[in-house]
Formats: sequence, structure tokens, C-alpha cells
Amino acid sequence: MLQFEYESEQRESETVTVSELTRNIKMLLETTLPINWVEGEISNFVKHSSGHFYFSLKDDAAQIACVIWRNRTTQLFFTPQDGMKVIARGRVTVYEKRGNYQLDVQSMQPAGVGELQLAFEKLKNRLNEEGLFDPGFKKDIPKYPNSIGIITSPTGAAIRDIVHVIQRRFPAVELILRPTLVQGDGAAPDIVKAIQEFNTYAGVDVIILGRGGGSLEDLWAFNEESVARAIFESEIPIISAVGHEIDFSISDFVADLRAPTPSAAAEIAVPESREIKLRIQELALRMYRRMLETIRNNREKLNYIRQAYGFRRPIDLILQFRQRLDELNRAMETSMRHRIQLQREYFTSLTRRLDSLSPQAVLQRGYSICYKADTQEIIKDSGSLNMHDIIRVKLSRGQAWGDVSKLQNEN
Repeated sequence: MLQFEYESEQRESETVTVSELTRNIKMLLETTLPINWVEGEISNFVKHSSGHFYFSLKDDAAQIACVIWRNRTTQLFFTPQDGMKVIARGRVTVYEKRGNYQLDVQSMQPAGVGELQLAFEKLKNRLNEEGLFDPGFKKDIPKYPNSIGIITSPTGAAIRDIVHVIQRRFPAVELILRPTLVQGDGAAPDIVKAIQEFNTYAGVDVIILGRGGGSLEDLWAFNEESVARAIFESEIPIISAVGHEIDFSISDFVADLRAPTPSAAAEIAVPESREIKLRIQELALRMYRRMLETIRNNREKLNYIRQAYGFRRPIDLILQFRQRLDELNRAMETSMRHRIQLQREYFTSLTRRLDSLSPQAVLQRGYSICYKADTQEIIKDSGSLNMHDIIRVKLSRGQAWGDVSKLQNEN
């Protein structure tokens, strides 16, 4: 009984929490295990919305969980995929919340060229199934661009070849260089950003995306999925000119047109100025001949019209119309004078008739008019008068007043 109590007390004094035990394990592993290069096959790869990569590295006998934090993912020159064999450099850490150990990957690369080629084929097939290589989505390259955007290294041979060819073939075009990384860490994001900047700001007619030759690893930035999708989403036509004629990249399949070399891309992008001059001369000659033919046809039509009756004696016709106009004018004047004379005679007749009915004319023949002086009433009957009424007598010339002294009524 005493021994049992002693052992119980001993266990209580050595008891630790889960957190303490996990922390001790974490410290033990992270301080004793050095940074290692680990080779294995990727499985359960997940690109989290936070930007971190989570996956497992496995071989025939074991597996270990791995994580690549977001700030390190941009340093990869390829996109990890399930089944790809890689070599990862990292240190072992412990995720305390779950008590799991994992490899905190600091850098990673494919185990060999064969793995890169496998990754290339897998991405190529997947993007092809999505339709990114469909010819129906490819835009036409303008025949006569005003400006060309170039995405490449500012110090490489590609930019020198492109500039040399364009200046020789079509020096009038404007060239806008967007310097970019074309290999190594950060190349793919820089290429994506350059494509987006041209679509947002530059307003160029076509983009040349390219670099000189190199190994598969050197050209890998142009095999990244992000670059492929940026090319597909570009509203500006893109010519892909990556590597030599025997080199093919994912950007070649997605681009609107593939050129075998940067020099070939420059030749495709612009016409030959000498050919344009010859074409202009040919069109000018055709236009001159067409103009001469038009003039000749119109001259024949004009001669035909001039021979018509209406154009043989134009002055005579004008004189005839002028004579006719004079005749009409004289007829109109005669008609107007005759009408005025008739109206004048009619007016004279009416005047005479009116004068014959005028009271003044009657007075001139010796008659007079009598009025009552007070009411100005015309006296027609002596019965309307009384003795001593004052009357007013209107004569042909002048008036007279009188006092009625005698009245005589006649039946």
C-alpha cells in the first residue's frame, strides 16, 4: 500500500501538459535536426487561397507533410503538381496545434529535366482541354501597326534583334519596351505584370513576348500557368517568340501567333517598307489610269451632248425666249391700259349719275330747301308750320332766314 502511494506521487510530480510536451518535441526537433535536402514525389498538392502551398513528399516507404509559405512561392520557376519528383530544401518544424511535424520548404526544384518535361506536358494537356489553345480565341495580328510593345530583357540579344529587324523593315513604327525578367526567380510574375500593364496603359497594337534560347530550366518562366492565362486574357494580340526554332513553350501555344525566333517575330509584326512603297506606286498607277479612262469617257459624253439640238444654238434659244418675254410684256401692258381705260370710263359714268342725283345740282336749277330754324327739320308741307315760325332757306349759293307771316294750304 505504501509502495502504491509512492509510485502515484512520483507520477504526479513528472506529469506535463500536452502543450508542454509538444513544445518540448518541437524544440528538440527544430534545434537538433539540420536543414536537409529531401527528394521525393509530390502528392496531395493544394494551393491555398492564402497563397501558401501544402503538399506531401513521399517515397516507397514513408511520407512527410510540407509547406511553402506565400513569400517563397514566387521564387519557384515552375508550378508544383502531383506526381512530380522534386528536391526540396527545408527544416523540420512542428505544428503544435495538431502535434504534426512537417518540412518547412525554403526552396525546391524538379529532380531532373524529365520531371520538368513531365510538368510541361501535364500543364499543356490541361490548358488544351480548357480551350486556351483554341484557334477560335486567337486575335488577328494587325498588318500596319502604329506601335509595338516588347516584353523581354533590356540587355539580351532578343531586344537587339527585334529593334534591328523592325528599324530595317518599317522604321516608322513606335517601339515601347517593358523590361522584364525572363528566367529565374520572379520572372513569371514580372511577365504577367508586364502583359497587364500594356493592356491597361500603353495602348499598343501588338505585343512581342520573347527571349533568346536556353535550356528548359532557363525558358521555364514561359511555361508557367500564370503567364499562359495572362496571354489568353490579353485584349492586345501577342506574338510569342521564345528561344530557338526547335524550342516550344506553353506561351507559344496560347499566344495569338508563334514566331520561331525574336527576329522572326519582328518580321511578322511589321510589313516591309519597300513592299509598301511598291504597293503604293502600283495603286497610284492604277488610279492614274482609271482617272484617264474616266476623263476620256466623260469627254465623249460631253461631245455627244454638245451635238444635241439644244446645245447647237443656245444663244438663239435665249434670244427667242427673250423675244417671247417682250411680247408677253407688251400684251400685258396693253391689257392693263385697256382695263384702266374701261374702269376710268365707268368711274366717270358713275360720277355723272351721282352728280345728277345731288341736292346741290337741284339747287343750281333754282330750287331751295326750307328748314325749321329751331329743329333743322326740312319743311315739306305748310301744315307743319305755324304763324311767326322762324325758317331757314338754303339756296344754291348762301342761306336766308325769315318769319312766317302767311300760311296757305293746298290740296
